[in-house]
Amino acid sequence: MLRRLREDVRTMCDRDPAAKGCLEVALCYPGVHAVWGHRVAHRLWNGGFELLARLFSQLVRLLTGVEIHPGATIGRRVTIDHGMGVVIGETAEIGNDVHMYHGVTLGGDTNEPVKRHPTIEDGVKIGANATLLGDITIGEDAAVGAGSVVTDDIEPGATVAGVPATRIDDRQPED
Repeated sequence: MLRRLREDVRTMCDRDPAAKGCLEVALCYPGVHAVWGHRVAHRLWNGGFELLARLFSQLVRLLTGVEIHPGATIGRRVTIDHGMGVVIGETAEIGNDVHMYHGVTLGGDTNEPVKRHPTIEDGVKIGANATLLGDITIGEDAAVGAGSVVTDDIEPGATVAGVPATRIDDRQPED
């Protein structure tokens, strides 16, 4: 477990040029604290202690400004930069090496008890205040621009932006 905590801190140090050191990250970065708190809540949730998991996740939300449902699945080396206002829904699945900024929402689009939140594959970057809704898949190494609204699957490696989000990395340069 200590190895995973160090890995999280090292990853944030590598990704954030403003980080002055690993001790600062470990003590002062709410996105890192939210991921750590989620790991505890997720274990409680999977152990059948759903109410306790929800209560703990709400405490983490109060302390960090990041709301992660304890049922969500989060991979390794996931970083949330600045953190405030991030919301990750119950059936969201986040792969490894994902980096997201403040205000990101991984939200549902139905009240039915089904898979209703996004799947984020490995290596995805999600810009500030992006909203991703529904049972969609954001492919490996894709990037979502700040403020974008995504309601459809995104291909691996694609860059999307806008409302609604459209692919922007395949434009041809003008002569």
